[in-house]
Amino acid sequence: MGNGVQERQAALRQSEVLPLPSSSSSQSEGFKQGRSMVNSLLSGALAGAVAKTSVAPLDRTKIIFQVSSARFSAKEAYLLIYRTYLKDGFLSLWRGNSATMVRVIPYAAIQFCAHEQYKRLLGGYYQCQGKTLPPVPRLLAGSLAGTTAVSLTYPLDMVRARMAVTPKEMYSNIMHVFVRISREEGLKTLYRGFSPTILGVVPYAGLSFFTYETLKKHHGERTGRTQPYSYERLVFGACAGLIGQSASYPLDVVRRRMQTAGVTGHTYGTILGTMREIVLEEGLVRGLYKGLSMNWVKGPIAVGISFTTFDLTQILLRKLGYAPR
Repeated sequence: MGNGVQERQAALRQSEVLPLPSSSSSQSEGFKQGRSMVNSLLSGALAGAVAKTSVAPLDRTKIIFQVSSARFSAKEAYLLIYRTYLKDGFLSLWRGNSATMVRVIPYAAIQFCAHEQYKRLLGGYYQCQGKTLPPVPRLLAGSLAGTTAVSLTYPLDMVRARMAVTPKEMYSNIMHVFVRISREEGLKTLYRGFSPTILGVVPYAGLSFFTYETLKKHHGERTGRTQPYSYERLVFGACAGLIGQSASYPLDVVRRRMQTAGVTGHTYGTILGTMREIVLEEGLVRGLYKGLSMNWVKGPIAVGISFTTFDLTQILLRKLGYAPR
């Protein structure tokens, strides 16, 4: 009898001392997950801002050629940049970059954060948490991340394209673009070109993330180093950008034409109709692949800087204790 009472008292004392593992571990896991998302958002935002600002003059020049019927060449691109510099000054080469930042910062933040979350979800489904995903889900994670980011930030891309191809007098600032488009062309115009954008971002984001993750995986297997050097990350990112942008470039041209139709005097209704008109007027290669050679310079640089900045920022935050390990 006495032994039974003592055992019950000992069990009660033990239950008071031992923590409840289910609630505390779930709270800790939820906190880690929330902190991981915040850090991915911050790292992605910085990555996008640094990358796009680095290539803004080339990006603006590419858009101007994409939306016009003028023939593209490296010489003509250089002359356009030079004439812009002489006429409007050095900082005019970054015209529209403020609109680009308003779009790119949330876009890159959402894309990188979404990619990390999709990797986690797919990793749990395929039972490879903490490891590189198999090829198909690796491609899927990138495509889903790009689609999520585009869907949430598309009107900002429309505004950025308008500011890049119009003189200062037409649109004074970002809000002015929104107001004029809404008043003169209707709110639906803010999503003109959305369909080719989604069709283009699926291969672009999918192949970009897939290529970068795959190259890092093979690098780790060959060298035994878990973390590549910075210059290696730049090269991996450049390869990713080259492959991704080449695969989706014709749809990028179609998207720009549809976005800027209101200020260039054209009326583009559908993706196929726009493609047909471009091919008839300018030819297949000169029309749908106009500016691709510049993109082969700009794209790899931007994507390489973006991936490298994201990874290094994540590593720095972990060392500082702001990101879960």
